Amino acid sequence: MLPEGGFPHGTLAEMSLKTVFGKVNAKIQFLQNGADGLRSAQAFRFLDMDSVSSRRFTAAVEQMENAGFADVEGNGKSLIDVASHTLSKLQASIFGSVRRTKL
Repeated sequence: MLPEGGFPHGTLAEMSLKTVFGKVNAKIQFLQNGADGLRSAQAFRFLDMDSVSSRRFTAAVEQMENAGFADVEGNGKSLIDVASHTLSKLQASIFGSVRRTKL
């Protein structure tokens, strides 16, 4: 549950989601308040997710899209495309920083 007024932008947290494919654990960062025009809603982004959680999350998103629950319209990108792109950027960022520290 979010505190009244939400978390400060940039706050790091861990979240767990229950899906039909099992529990998904992720590290997140809170973003702006007022997401989707709702004062009490707060946007967040995924920062890290283990491989099991990533597979479960991907499967759950695909199932939701196939059931017609996607709200992405007009740009040609599905919810799974957006989620997959975000996770790919995260992996590239992590592996890039590992390589830089080994040099």
